[in-house]
Amino acid sequence: MRGWLDRRVDVDGFRASYLRKIFPVHHSFFLGEIALFAFVILVVTGIFLAVNYESSSRTVQLGGQGVPAAYASVVRIDALPFGRVIRGTHHWSAHIFIAAAFLHLLRHLLTGSYKNPREINWWLGLTLLVLVVVTAFTGYALPFDAFAVVATKIGYGIASAVPWIGSWLANLLFGGNYPTPYSVPRLYAAHIFIMPVLIALVLAVHLLLIIKQHHTQPAYARRVAPGRMLGVPMVPGQALMMTTLLFIYLAVVVVTSGVVDPHPVQAFGPPTASTPTVRPDWYFLWVYGILEIIPSSWHFQALGAGFGPELWGGIVVPGLLLLAAVLLPLADRSTRPIRYVELPTRHPLRTGAVWGLVSFFLVASAAGYHDTLGVPPWVFGVLLVGVPALVTVGVRAVLGRATRH
Repeated sequence: MRGWLDRRVDVDGFRASYLRKIFPVHHSFFLGEIALFAFVILVVTGIFLAVNYESSSRTVQLGGQGVPAAYASVVRIDALPFGRVIRGTHHWSAHIFIAAAFLHLLRHLLTGSYKNPREINWWLGLTLLVLVVVTAFTGYALPFDAFAVVATKIGYGIASAVPWIGSWLANLLFGGNYPTPYSVPRLYAAHIFIMPVLIALVLAVHLLLIIKQHHTQPAYARRVAPGRMLGVPMVPGQALMMTTLLFIYLAVVVVTSGVVDPHPVQAFGPPTASTPTVRPDWYFLWVYGILEIIPSSWHFQALGAGFGPELWGGIVVPGLLLLAAVLLPLADRSTRPIRYVELPTRHPLRTGAVWGLVSFFLVASAAGYHDTLGVPPWVFGVLLVGVPALVTVGVRAVLGRATRH
């Protein structure tokens, strides 16, 4: 039987090419696996949620009150056996997916493994992060409670701020002046079909390139086994570690979902005519913070289009950061392929710039609470420029001195 099967699908070739692939043994290399686990769990739990969710804003009765059908269906999901736990697992896995993908990219940035020959995989990783964030945003509106409607309106305002095509783009994405009867079905279709398919396709190419190019080796591999691949094979070594990590992941997420309410729709209540003050989750909070501190006077008309705060904070700043990340591998002038990771301590300027970027996100996120903290917006504007610059210079100086000694 094995010979018959091998002649048709080359089992031995598959085993040699994939199942015996060497994986480095280092804790930071498991960030990619955690992101993969999160995506799989999101798909599995998403199927359960999709079966029980009604993507409509029509009015239905819930407890003697007229509420949107989407809101009522989420309340009913929470009332199902383990419904709230499954919804919580979906909710927290989305957070973990974004965090793991960001930290995964940050590791590559700190260690220089975005360089030759892995530029394409770096760009694919950036694409995945953008797709995951967009997917999370499309899921924001689906509970259709007061929080979801107000938070999604921020995205509608950013889309509308795109010069010349803003109205067309906002109508395409949101089905009109949000919220409309077409908003929830359109965002629902993007959330459960379009975005997951795109993520799966990009993720598949990403993994295939890793198999083709191999991982970068940890720095200690240069000393222990110079010129050789150091690690464990996919089967059984890596598969056993990944299975163990998957069970730990599930245990942590499920217990968290049972203890912490993922998104208390009934606490927020159905949409109302008033506009409650809401702050988005942490992965959007930095954009919200920038929007909060940009003066409303930063608005002008030119060439028949408006250029306002939503454009600067919601499109220009994130766009420039993304553009810098895309162009980064092209700035590397070395032609020698990177085989071993570069120690961050040996590259003071790059490491300082990375920590400066992290401080930028932290200060921008804190700016979203400027009213609660009682700090004027202009102060956070100064901090948003000054703190990343000081962190970059400081880290570079400290590491540069340590390297010389």
